[in-house]
Amino acid sequence: MEGETITISCAYSPKENKWREKSWCKHVNKTECQHVVSARRFWLQFLKKWNGNTSIADNIHTGVLTVTLERLQKQDAGLYQCKTDFLGEARTLKKVKVEVLGGVMETQAPDEPKALHSISSLPEAHFNAFVCIITVLLVAKFLTAVLIFTITSRQRSGAMREGSHNLNQHQRLPLSVQEN
Repeated sequence: MEGETITISCAYSPKENKWREKSWCKHVNKTECQHVVSARRFWLQFLKKWNGNTSIADNIHTGVLTVTLERLQKQDAGLYQCKTDFLGEARTLKKVKVEVLGGVMETQAPDEPKALHSISSLPEAHFNAFVCIITVLLVAKFLTAVLIFTITSRQRSGAMREGSHNLNQHQRLPLSVQEN
């Protein structure tokens, strides 16, 4: 249905595809698939990546690429595919035909006749706020560490200057002559 959200899961072998780029594309004709969005590399796979109303997330541990289309519109209808790519070699994980029919949303993979529906777990606005908060906390932690390092360095250099100053001074004692 227009305005709804669908989620498509594309399974893959984590061992064989760990280093491969995973992406989602929309077929513009029989031979060309226009790139929509790519998953983040494996070290940031827990973060969703967005392009318009489409997000993608890659769980390299379970081998599942999850694509979510939110706020569906008629122009979102078409043939899509999940794919992997490494050094120019592309592999199709799954092809999915998305149809938006008079307010009814249907999805079907060529080999699977059932529809897949779900609600996105974290809206884009909340995700962006989360990333901003984490960034601010990390920057604050870094600045605190720099401040502590600076204060400690100044205290050490001050103590060393006092120590060397005391070494160069001679103690003056009053000279008294005793008469017998």
